[in-house]
Amino acid sequence: MTASSLTERYVHEVVRWIPADQRDDIADELRATIADTVEARGATEREVLTEMGAPARLAARYADRPPALIGPDLFPVYKRLLVGLLSTVLPLVAAALMLLDIADGKSVGAAIGGAVTMVLTVGAQMIAWVTMLFALVERSLHRRGATARTRAWTPDDLPAPVQRERRGAATLTSAVWHALLLVLIIWQHVAKPYRLGDARAQVLDPALWSGWIWPILLGLAGIVALNLIQLTTRDWTVPLAAVHAAAHAIFALPVAYVLSRHMLFDPNVLTDFNGPDWKTPDAFYNVTALAVLAVSAGQAIKRFREARG
Repeated sequence: MTASSLTERYVHEVVRWIPADQRDDIADELRATIADTVEARGATEREVLTEMGAPARLAARYADRPPALIGPDLFPVYKRLLVGLLSTVLPLVAAALMLLDIADGKSVGAAIGGAVTMVLTVGAQMIAWVTMLFALVERSLHRRGATARTRAWTPDDLPAPVQRERRGAATLTSAVWHALLLVLIIWQHVAKPYRLGDARAQVLDPALWSGWIWPILLGLAGIVALNLIQLTTRDWTVPLAAVHAAAHAIFALPVAYVLSRHMLFDPNVLTDFNGPDWKTPDAFYNVTALAVLAVSAGQAIKRFREARG
């Protein structure tokens, strides 16, 4: 762990708790403060950072609206727990509920509706109960003059360096994949690559071009554009991640609906491809629809995590 990496990792961990429009100024100020303190005292960088304390506590002093209901000692733990519950436990519960509803004979649309209702209800309950619990603990600790910290913070507690190269490669892969999918959809519409006897046909249902295909194409184009924007800016911000999540929703929700209604493929092409003795099972459409939703949700959650550092 080199000195320079210590400073950059500490600064990164501080500013990720601060509003985006203040991050650059505070980052520059922190770097200058650390360098000046090291030079003035003749101390090591590790000693200076240890004295400055936990990044989240320092960020609370820099922020315009430091947390009041939950103080800086407990706030980092509270935030990590809440983000973890909302980004992992809640989606898993929603997915399990959808699978149970489908197993009970409900349509994919009804299962999605039930899962959305559950996410809103349970998510609100999670936020309320976790916040109340931490507020009570905070109040109790202050009454007793206690501290929530079990041990002193040290630079060893800093997370591993952000691997920007790997993130950039993943973003580029996502952009290429969604661009390829966009091109293939348009190509099969224009080229009509499937042969039905002497005629040529699209693989996807031509009726989609009267409605559902347009939000799908719009969502794909949005995903590609946002990934390319991220490659130029080098960082995901929360607003950019939010628009990215909206683009995935615009793409994935219509695809899942079209799949659940067996409307994706040209019926004539599907009949010719399957032959007279076989029919594509409902499970194929349902599982594929759930997979599309799961992958898009996973990508959206990943970008939010990257935006938060």
